[in-house]
Amino acid sequence: IHNSFVMFNDNTKIGTGLLFLGCVFLFLGCLFFFDSTMLAIGDVLFLMGLTLTIGVSRTVRFFSRPDRLRGIVAFFGGVFLVMIRWPIIGMMSQFYGLIYLFGQFFPIAAESMKDIPVIGEFFRLPQVEQFFAAFSGGGSDSRRAPV
Repeated sequence: IHNSFVMFNDNTKIGTGLLFLGCVFLFLGCLFFFDSTMLAIGDVLFLMGLTLTIGVSRTVRFFSRPDRLRGIVAFFGGVFLVMIRWPIIGMMSQFYGLIYLFGQFFPIAAESMKDIPVIGEFFRLPQVEQFFAAFSGGGSDSRRAPV
């Protein structure tokens, strides 16, 4: 029996789980009227999961690029605002930072979603294609993942 997780090391597996748990806590924190404790736990789990999934050096390299400074400040400023119990403004800042940091990845993800049987039809709609095309910068690395 071939296990598809064999090619991933243990840090990647744990990091993926932490990323998932972080997203769950962030979702529940928003669902429960921006509960700052759940949002703070979700932020910590998300950052730990991201670091374990892609590695420490790639995480530092990703969050230290000068061309992404606006998104980095917005994201970590939002994490700080959530930690000091300003959850609504903090989550808005984090959302802006995530869009700024990962916006170039959205067209790549949307393109791969077109091949999925049920939801692929939705991603093939011209309006949806135009929406995701707006995220691509059109530069030479617009088809490259952000990490």
